[in-house]
Amino acid sequence: MDPVLKRKWPRSDLETSVMGFGAAPIGNFFRPISDDESASLVKAAWEAGVRYFDTAPSYGHGLSEARCGQSLRWYPREDFVLSTKVGRLLKPRRRSEINFKPWVDGLPFEWHFDYSYDGAMRSIEDSLQRMGLEHVDIALIHEVDEYTHGSRQPEVFEVAMSGAAKALLRLREEGVIKAIGVGVNECSVAQAAIERIDFDCVLLAGRYTLLEQDALDSFLPMCIQKQVSVIVGGGYNSGILATGATPTAKYNYAPATEPILERVRRIERVCAKYNVPLKSAAMHFILAHPAIPTVIPGVRSVAQLNENLSTFRAEIPKDFWSELRSMELIRPDAPTP
Repeated sequence: MDPVLKRKWPRSDLETSVMGFGAAPIGNFFRPISDDESASLVKAAWEAGVRYFDTAPSYGHGLSEARCGQSLRWYPREDFVLSTKVGRLLKPRRRSEINFKPWVDGLPFEWHFDYSYDGAMRSIEDSLQRMGLEHVDIALIHEVDEYTHGSRQPEVFEVAMSGAAKALLRLREEGVIKAIGVGVNECSVAQAAIERIDFDCVLLAGRYTLLEQDALDSFLPMCIQKQVSVIVGGGYNSGILATGATPTAKYNYAPATEPILERVRRIERVCAKYNVPLKSAAMHFILAHPAIPTVIPGVRSVAQLNENLSTFRAEIPKDFWSELRSMELIRPDAPTP
């Protein structure tokens, strides 16, 4: 699979490279990287042919957006697709008073949730100012899910659908933004959003992978029906599908449990039999679904970027997928390459 091959979105006619650039790491996610390292990473992605970049105000409290803008500003604007998010507004504050976790050394802004109509309008304007760019292509309502809001999720979701969503619908109608949607951690919330609003896309984090395929029950079929494009983040389930079943493997940002470790070990044995890298299997599997035009693995270094590019280019025999299916390691209704 060519990682920089472009796929067209059915509703908006956007074209994104199969491998996008997830810009959370350059917001200093968990640990810092320097401005020079960040710039080199975006430059290397561009030179490799990556043409889709995803960021958000919350990533490093504005740092990811600032670095994306600084690195992309002098490339022809129509040659790449850029997404950012709404739902948090940033306000200047002393660094010593900000709790940056899980980010490290972000910009000196604290954030607060704001899913209102006015908040979304303000958020887009603020993002353009931080990036120094004239427009974004995709705007996503960020994290209106249980993972983020717990028991308050239904209330937050209602505010977002009646507030921020209406703002994004207006911006799309006016041609300011080409595609709108939500960026969430749960299929049920993503499905509720596309049932409610005429969205073009969803960014789904970690819920359709070699380890998790419940999205096939109703969410992904609905996306096909409504021609909603699904951007997949967290395709390695936060680590284990990249590292394999190591003692320190992470699954959904926590230590992997023994049942998950054993399932990954079984997948790894099939990988070894057919000489298929686990990471390649993880990425190829996700992209075989017709609703998914792009994945956005996060990278921290040029070496990781080059490894991901090689990951996509690996050849995988059809018998590999047949064996995973026969061993009930992927669902019988899961599309495969």
